[in-house]
Amino acid sequence: MRVVYRGLAVAAAVAAVVAVAVVVVLPSEPDEVVAGPVTAPPAAPPSSGSAPPATPAAASSSAPRGTPSPGASLAPGYTAMEALYADPRVPRLTRAVKRMAPLSPGKRFVKDPRTGLAVVRLPGPWKSYGAAPFTTKQVLPKQRGTSLRGMFVTCPLPIMEQDSPRDTALLAARWTLNHHPKGSRITWLASQPVGRGWMLVYRVTYGKRTSRAAVVVMDGGMSKPGLAFVTVPDSQRKQWRDIGRVASGVRVLG
Repeated sequence: MRVVYRGLAVAAAVAAVVAVAVVVVLPSEPDEVVAGPVTAPPAAPPSSGSAPPATPAAASSSAPRGTPSPGASLAPGYTAMEALYADPRVPRLTRAVKRMAPLSPGKRFVKDPRTGLAVVRLPGPWKSYGAAPFTTKQVLPKQRGTSLRGMFVTCPLPIMEQDSPRDTALLAARWTLNHHPKGSRITWLASQPVGRGWMLVYRVTYGKRTSRAAVVVMDGGMSKPGLAFVTVPDSQRKQWRDIGRVASGVRVLG
């Protein structure tokens, strides 16, 4: 009987070893969570206006370069202009957009040595105001029940300069949406070269309300071009006439 029990014990030990071996050899189950493709931030830009760092190898293979679908997240490697064209808030600038009739800017100017530009000093009710984070700033009075009010500022170009002054102005206009209510969209009203730069006038729509705005990008001889930006909400529409004076009045410091 001892021999029988000993034989059974040996058999059990061998079976346990085989079971362990089977457990070790069997492949593990695949992970249930599969990592998806890495995408860049949405088309809405940071305030710099520049595209994400270029890593072309990671670019999306689902759409050809230069034709990303509007509003889609952009893979790294897209240029600033491709990001602009994919942004549904900013329509294409077509030849149908007219030039603005020139207006007399007046005789009073504000000098901005940081940009190398001089801009119109607007009459009352406009007032100079603490400029930061800009380099010059003029504002309309605050209104009860809203934080929106007219603003006219200058600063060194806050976005990436492009080869074309027109393209640089387009990116600058897109950047100004950071200073309008959430959900704002642009409609172009005027576009034309000015001096050593480009000017754009546009309407900004947010819900049932609108603002009129303009940007002028101009080379003032500094390391970066200068930007002049004005916006006035429809609640202060009497000052919309000043937008044309601003756009016509940007000069290079002599």
